Amino acid sequence: MERMLDERVIEQVRKAFKGLKNPVEILFFGSEDRQRCQYCSETQQLLDEISELSDLLSFRACDIETDAALAAQYKVDGVPGFVLLGRDGDQLIDYGIRFKGIPAGHEFTSLINSLMLVSQRDSNLSQPTREFLRDLTQPVHLQVFVTPTCPYCPRSVVLAHQFALESPMVEAEMVEAIEFPELANRFDVSGVPQTTINMGAGTVIGAAPEDQLVAEIRAALERMEVN
Repeated sequence: MERMLDERVIEQVRKAFKGLKNPVEILFFGSEDRQRCQYCSETQQLLDEISELSDLLSFRACDIETDAALAAQYKVDGVPGFVLLGRDGDQLIDYGIRFKGIPAGHEFTSLINSLMLVSQRDSNLSQPTREFLRDLTQPVHLQVFVTPTCPYCPRSVVLAHQFALESPMVEAEMVEAIEFPELANRFDVSGVPQTTINMGAGTVIGAAPEDQLVAEIRAALERMEVN
């Protein structure tokens, strides 16, 4: 099988991975049904090749049907889908950092940066944002809709993942809009990046800065309390 990563990309990723600090496990869920999952084999191969570039990365492939209980545990409900988990000895730490769809094109950057994020275990968020996330009492679910050709999307994906790393109340998922059109239509995605908060309680269009995302989450939670 022809490799997906060429030597130039491999060298760039190896250089970036010198900043890895703690072990990370990539837990992938796919399906052998090609009609159900057009890009499962490519996504699995890509993640496998990435995991080979550092001893601190491990990769495990599962089937969403035969491993349905595990998929439910990690809230993976679409394929291809995967979770980035911290590893501490035999213990796996779920930070709520997920991908739905192949991280191709510009989203390859999201994958690499999110792996670094989980490995370093530091969100790098500002102190006011950390305090806001620390004080959350309601769960927050962020779905960042992207396409592979969107140069601004990785910033939104990684920011959402930073929020998830910082707070156990936050889950954040990249959603490849072309692969999951029903989900994109459900939330009226007409441009990317679009960050949907708590299944439509709030919506952020474009690559919002950190403080704007905080404000939009706060407003969405307030609307949910009223309703």
